[in-house]
Amino acid sequence: MPAKLPVNFFSTRSPVIDLFRGQLDYADQLRQDSEIVLYFFYAPWCGQSIAVREEIEHVASRLSDQVLFVAVNCWWNQGKCRKQKHFFYFPVIHLYHQSFGPIEYKGPMSAVYIEKFVRRVMTPLLYISSRSKLLDFLSNYEPGVVGFFEFNASPQPPGYLTFFTSALHSLKKDYLGTIRFGVVTDKRVAEEISLVHSGSVYLHRHANTSLIYPKDIMNFTAENICKWALENREMLIRWLRPHGGKSLLLNNELKKGPALLIFIPYNPLAEIHPLLDEITKVALEYHKCNKSQAAEAELQHAGDSDSPAFDSSVTDAQLKFSETFPIAKYPCCNTVVLPQWHSISRTHNVCELCVNQTLGVKPNKVHVPRCNFLEIEAALDSFYLQEHTFFQVISNTIECSNFLSFYSPFSYYTACCRTVNRHFLSFISSEKTIFQTPKVAFSSHGKKDNTQFSVPHIEDRNCFIPDLNISSTNITGLSCRTNKTLNLYLLDSNLFWIYAERLGASRSTHLKEFAAIVDLKEEVHYVLDQNQSLVGPTLENFIKNFSVLYSPLKRHLVDDPSVHFHEEQVVTEVTTSTFHQTVFLSAKNVLLLYYAQWCGFCASLNHIFIQLARLLPPDSFTVARIDVTRNDLPWEFMTDRLPTILFFPHQRKEQSVKFPEDFSVNLPNLLKFILHHSSLSSSEPCTKECLHKESVLQQGHISHLEREIQKLRSEISALHQAHDQLEAQLSEARREEQRLQQQKHTLEKQHKTLQLHSEQLQATYDQKNQELLEMAEKLQELADASENLLKENALLRILVASRGGKLQSKEEIEEPLQSEQTLSEDNDISLSTATAALEEKRIGSIDTIETEHSSGNRTE
Repeated sequence: MPAKLPVNFFSTRSPVIDLFRGQLDYADQLRQDSEIVLYFFYAPWCGQSIAVREEIEHVASRLSDQVLFVAVNCWWNQGKCRKQKHFFYFPVIHLYHQSFGPIEYKGPMSAVYIEKFVRRVMTPLLYISSRSKLLDFLSNYEPGVVGFFEFNASPQPPGYLTFFTSALHSLKKDYLGTIRFGVVTDKRVAEEISLVHSGSVYLHRHANTSLIYPKDIMNFTAENICKWALENREMLIRWLRPHGGKSLLLNNELKKGPALLIFIPYNPLAEIHPLLDEITKVALEYHKCNKSQAAEAELQHAGDSDSPAFDSSVTDAQLKFSETFPIAKYPCCNTVVLPQWHSISRTHNVCELCVNQTLGVKPNKVHVPRCNFLEIEAALDSFYLQEHTFFQVISNTIECSNFLSFYSPFSYYTACCRTVNRHFLSFISSEKTIFQTPKVAFSSHGKKDNTQFSVPHIEDRNCFIPDLNISSTNITGLSCRTNKTLNLYLLDSNLFWIYAERLGASRSTHLKEFAAIVDLKEEVHYVLDQNQSLVGPTLENFIKNFSVLYSPLKRHLVDDPSVHFHEEQVVTEVTTSTFHQTVFLSAKNVLLLYYAQWCGFCASLNHIFIQLARLLPPDSFTVARIDVTRNDLPWEFMTDRLPTILFFPHQRKEQSVKFPEDFSVNLPNLLKFILHHSSLSSSEPCTKECLHKESVLQQGHISHLEREIQKLRSEISALHQAHDQLEAQLSEARREEQRLQQQKHTLEKQHKTLQLHSEQLQATYDQKNQELLEMAEKLQELADASENLLKENALLRILVASRGGKLQSKEEIEEPLQSEQTLSEDNDISLSTATAALEEKRIGSIDTIETEHSSGNRTE
């Protein structure tokens, strides 16, 4: 059947022009008369196209006076759009800026995001008219490209259209619009970013050195400017916008290293974003490794045009310190952890060992080299020789000491030790109370240095150098000072909250703000407590606690919320939240089964574990299982094979034993396995109370086994009764079988007799059939002879009639000729002779027929 004719996809009152017959040529004609055109290619049956239809109408109602919205049905087979375009998905949005395009939009199909992108296409360049607007432009977290053009010529200065086109190229290559393009026309404003000549292009970067487009190396074209900006841009924080289908977006980003995923409600059309600005400040501090004064000015800028933006001067205290202590810029440090005082204690002495230059007499200014492995090794040797001086249970002060170098009299090693509690709150409190105190207590051994500017470690430099005018945050430049550098990502919680729920966010929360750190390499992720507000200090502590050597963060484990516990259950179902309580803190022996819902062999073991749980005494043994697909486990208890059975003995839970894989999983083997590993002798001698408990336990075992034996006996008697009943039924079945055999023989005899009668009847039938065929042939011959006689009789009649006519004519005309009479007499004689012959033949034929009829009657 031919396809039905298409109908209107948009309403007739909609500001969107609906070309539901796929008139692509007419759409191109409309584009010639408009500056900005949005094409919405759809398929009428596509659910996504139907869902986005309302969003397009909402955007068109707001921008229809500036943008032409055209919807084209690209599915009807008779339309030109279907014949010329070949899309792999629907809907598809293309934008045209005059003759430039198409610019495909691949972002979220939401009205606010589509409108934001359309507005960026409408105004790809932002006009920067003053110094304060320049600061606002550069303070944004997105990379900024600024072009300086003096509009003295008409209509545009050289290179302006090229720069304008490069902004459109960036939107075409990056649908997120992460690079912002601005243009400066005032020479005094351009001088703030070192742009002197008209046609210069400046790429601003927060943590690294900003760049100016190299015209002498690269041609000044739109493609080259866009490529240069994309390759050299600085991404301190990135937006992730999964499109909803199968994609490797998250996988490719998470493989780059540990990632901090921040979910915030985001409105692209809002003029201000306070939460986003706060997160941006944290990202700038985290990546600010060179302490750029420009970056400091950006952080301090709050809309005040009088604030100094790019002040290159440094305070006298900073200059004095940099001249006196060059080590403050390039320290070479290592962290050393001393052993614990006792197993009960949860404290560590953490010492930070640095290679410093002496403050004594020196001929020239000492330049500190890069970190040398030999120097660090020598410093560690010197430190471990005197580590006993720092071996304390709890130290309320930070003790520092200097060790002379073995190689140079102008070098020494500084070691500063502090006590760190493994608990998170104590860790924070110790930082607040100890690290922020400028007083440092030096020990009495080694070479003593009375100055307060000794630098123990680069991470704590701010605490020991009060003269430096640095921000009080502890994450300044932390990304360059740790091996666990985080990549920061933003996601819109209004669109992608399902990802936050998979990471551990609560579904009942009304404020959709969430942060989590995911580390694929270590296979862990940490979740920021949702009871804390998502603000700058909270994120800073979260990042800092992840970056330290001994992270106090607790790994987040996914729990199974659908498990309900019942007291009557024989096998205990364990989840992530109850794992430690059921396995480690329990005073019983625990047998744990690792299983999964898709594992068919695991399901076949259920009856074995139920029977085992009924056999074992419940006051001493616990039989449990855990679904590894719906629950996370600590890494030391993970398994890569299912099913896996572990046994945790009482009082020796750390000595868990795995059931051998080469043994079949059945009840006897499990009992032997449990009894073997639960009967290990303890290192302590057994007292009378222990013996009494053991005897009580054995008595309990005996009574339990007696009850089980009684149950087995009752089951055996029941089986005997069932066996007798089955024997009776079998004898009855045998008698019935004999009777059926006799009936079978009788029926076979009757069948043979009937078969013989059938053969006789068949022979008689064949004989009669043959006789009838012969009779039919004879009758056919008689019919043929009768027909021949009838034909001859008709011929004779015709001859007789003709002869009679001739005789009559002769009688009327008398002719005297004798010859004619003689001839007539001869004719009469011949005619009579012929007639007589025919009559004889007819009589003979009749006699023959009568004879055959009489013989046939006799045969019948």
